[in-house]
Amino acid sequence: MRLRSSIVHGELLAGDVLPTEARLMEEFGVSRPTLREAIRILEAEALISSRRGTRGGAQVTGPDIGVAARYVGLILQLQGTTLADVYEARMISEPACAGLLAERHSEQDLRDLRACVEALSRLGDRGLDSPAAMSEWSELTSRFHRLITERAGNRTLAVQAGVVRDIIDTHHAHAFAKGTRTAAPGKDFQLNLRSLEKLVALIAAGDREGAQRHWTEHMRAAGEGLFRDGSGETTIVDLFA
Repeated sequence: MRLRSSIVHGELLAGDVLPTEARLMEEFGVSRPTLREAIRILEAEALISSRRGTRGGAQVTGPDIGVAARYVGLILQLQGTTLADVYEARMISEPACAGLLAERHSEQDLRDLRACVEALSRLGDRGLDSPAAMSEWSELTSRFHRLITERAGNRTLAVQAGVVRDIIDTHHAHAFAKGTRTAAPGKDFQLNLRSLEKLVALIAAGDREGAQRHWTEHMRAAGEGLFRDGSGETTIVDLFA
């Protein structure tokens, strides 16, 4: 499909508005039903979105990790995959990214990681007793994990990690919505914060083995807390239902 190819190759960028139906039909030499089916497919792939009204039309949005996570979740569910299984995969791939980041990091990467840790520290000083604070904690924690995988220098690992992270983040959201506290940092907040600081120090020192080893242990301990309520046996599609 030429429209998909144009988006993938960067000829059409997020925010670009597609020409009118009439122009697209003329350009591609297709009928209106064929064009609308193509638009429907691109919408399902989250590559474009359509707006109604006088200022409507199709607009490029770019790929969405959330769409991929739901589709992968469906495939995993067909195999009876649990949330604990997904986290185990994350516990293998993300420490590897931490090791790569120790070798390949830039000063900007270090600044961004430290800024995230500092924001978490300030949040801890204010307290985590409100839903808003817990939401901010979840977003900052997810950002720290995202920085590790997206800055490691391996795009394939970054995409894989993004899909897995979206599934875990969805679990966090469900836990908070139900008032489940096992997903929250609680009394372990300061211990967790020191662990993040240690990882940043290992990355800054260029210690690949140390960073990977430390992050493996960190995620193992985090997983024990995350599934303390038995939610590890939750199947993937249950999260997106």
